[in-house]
Amino acid sequence: MSRFNELYGERFRKLSSTNVSDALDALGIHGSTCGIRPMAERWTKIVGPAVTMRMTAAGETKQKTHLGMNAISAAEKGDVIVIDNGGRMDTSCWGGILANAAKVKGISGTVIDGCCRDLNDCMDADYIVYARGTVVCTARGRVMEESTNQMIQFGGVQVRPGDIVMGDNSGVVIIPQEHMEAVLLKAEELWQKEEDMVAEIRSGADILEVDAKYNYNRMLQK
Repeated sequence: MSRFNELYGERFRKLSSTNVSDALDALGIHGSTCGIRPMAERWTKIVGPAVTMRMTAAGETKQKTHLGMNAISAAEKGDVIVIDNGGRMDTSCWGGILANAAKVKGISGTVIDGCCRDLNDCMDADYIVYARGTVVCTARGRVMEESTNQMIQFGGVQVRPGDIVMGDNSGVVIIPQEHMEAVLLKAEELWQKEEDMVAEIRSGADILEVDAKYNYNRMLQK
């Protein structure tokens, strides 16, 4: 698993997903996803190591346990459950019972390449869920859990157990655990430059002069 700890968590929470996405681009690392957002306005930032879960179509081979139970059992406090349901919008793969069980265990949240259901139950439990949308249809007879804590894809990005998941209202980014420190340092550098630019603009500086001073168009180049 990753070397992630609360100190790293505090540093990541100071940043935005766009800061991290820019850092990934600057370092040539593929980790930015599209279209996966928090399902409630009051839920904003989420960050933690990934516990992965891959879904597949239901069929003749049966699942021995309810989907999600293995992932919740494997997760530790602060982890984020990452579900690969191939972006499917016609069926759920996460619901209210799972949200309550995960909340009790201290899991930070669940991010889904697909849909959740029972959103009111998730909100009542104050359990954070990111997804492409919501749906009423049950997973039963439609999808099943194929694997837990194996490498998956999530929004076209490779995710392995222990990789760092970060999301806010702009979306979700995945940080490979072996590049975590480099990405964090670069993101902090970019964040500081943007903060300085905004401070100068708010103080009345000419935007063209600020742009030229910070060479904003080339900020991601090495």
